[in-house]
This record gives sequence, C-alpha cells and structure tokens, in this order.
Amino acid sequence: MVREQYVSTTGDDGVPDTIPDYLYKIGIYGWRKRCLYLFVLILLVILVINLALTIWIVRVMWFNPEGMGLLQVHPDGVRLEGESDFLFPLYAEEIDSREDSALLMHSTENVTLNARNENVTGRDVTGRLSVGPKKVQGDVQQLVIKSMITKKMLFQADGKEVVVGTNKLRITGPEGAIFQHSVQTPLLRGEMSKDLRLDAPTRALFMDAPDEVRVKALSGHFSATSKMDVLLRSNEGLLVLDAEMVRLRNLRNGTAGTGGAQGLYEVCVCPNSGKLFLSKAGVTSTCSNSQQC
Repeated sequence: MVREQYVSTTGDDGVPDTIPDYLYKIGIYGWRKRCLYLFVLILLVILVINLALTIWIVRVMWFNPEGMGLLQVHPDGVRLEGESDFLFPLYAEEIDSREDSALLMHSTENVTLNARNENVTGRDVTGRLSVGPKKVQGDVQQLVIKSMITKKMLFQADGKEVVVGTNKLRITGPEGAIFQHSVQTPLLRGEMSKDLRLDAPTRALFMDAPDEVRVKALSGHFSATSKMDVLLRSNEGLLVLDAEMVRLRNLRNGTAGTGGAQGLYEVCVCPNSGKLFLSKAGVTSTCSNSQQC
C-alpha cells in the first residue's frame, strides 16, 4: 500500500501548507501501453483485410443496384443472363426463356423435373420427368398432349387406357404394329402402293363388328391364307361372291355313272343370281334339271 507523507510549511498568510512526498500520474505506461498499441494495430490490420475482402467479393460477384452480375432482381421475378450452373436443386414456379432464344438445360447425368403437392411436411412428388443419357422416363398419373393451335387432345394415356385423338394414326415401322390383345378401330388402311397384312402367327384372327365388316382392295388382290380351314359363314342372310370369274380349284372329281347312290353331288351355279347349290351327280350334268334356280 502506498502511504503518503506530508510536510507542513508556512505560507505568506501564515497558514501552513502540506506538500505530498509522491505525485500520482494518470495514464497507461510500460508493457500495458505496448500491449494496447499492439492490439489496436491487429484490429486495424483485420479491418483492412475485411474491407479488402469485401471489395473483392463485390467485384467478383458483380453486385449492382439491380442484382448480382448477370442475375437481376425484378418485382415480378428474377432474370438470369448467360449460362449458369446449379449444384443443388432449383425450386421455381415458372421458368421462361428470352423471346429471341431457346431454353436449354444441360447435365452430365440427367435432367429431372419434379412436381410436388401442397403437403408441407412431406412434399410428395406427384409427377416426375427424367431425361437421361439413354432413356426418357416419366412418372405421372395421366399423360395428355394437346394441340397448341386447336387445343384438341392428341394423345392421352393413364393406367386404364391410351387414347389417340388425331384423325389418322400412322405407323412407319418396317415390322408394323404388334397388339397383344384386341384392337378397336373404325378403319384400318395400308399406305399407298404398299400391302396391308393382318397376321396371327400362332393363333386365330377374328374380325367382329356389330353391323358389317368390309374388306376392300381397290387396286390389288385380297388373299386369305390359313394352314387349317377358312370358313365363310353367315348366320342370317346370303353369302355373295360378286366377281367376273369365280374359280374353285383342286375339287375332287366323281366317278361317272355312280350317281347319288354313292353320295356324290355336283356343285351347280344359277346363271341369273349366281347361287350355289348341290345336285346329285349323274352320267351327265344334272344342274339344269334341278329346281333350285
């Protein structure tokens, strides 16, 4: 503890004065002063470094009053000029390109577009379109393609059916089309100067219609080939063969003179109506003697 000693003196007025032995000086001296100056110097260096880094970041990121470099912030959204790389998912309500350029998205792996519902906790994905290097895959409940001009539905597919809304469906593959199940269509037509073939390699081929079935070959031949039997059957009505010439090849010939006793019959044709009927075979033709025409 510092103790102060006082010496009494007498002044001109006869009043004794006290003079302290030690005088106190106010301030920081010695090593404390040097440490304070060093601390201030370090703070000044840190301040200069931070200011330099801030200026460098502003110059590199191209900050400006409208945004950041090529990224401009507007009241109705954000506008990005040039090419940009996104390392993490991008969430946006709408993405538009400039009027004079296309919107291109490049990726070394794939480009995936996800549509999510309003579930705040899970944000479940309701639709997904993934474009990869080898395939394009879409996961949706219903796929609808409409015409931009007429707004007409062109193609629709869901878990139950596929609907093609165009007036004409053209299949240009050299192998045609393969259907594993039934096909319902009002018209089936081949291309010009090409054949139309309906093949069933291992099963039967059925053509059904509530009213009628028409098969036309306007400039060629119509051929029906089967390994087994070809049946033309009409439950109600006639079976009409309308042609200039009708040929029945490879028919068996009966023995002359046996007649109907052996169960042999002759195929006859009415000259006026073209009706076919059977007549008991004889030594000569018995068609003219029949009353079927």
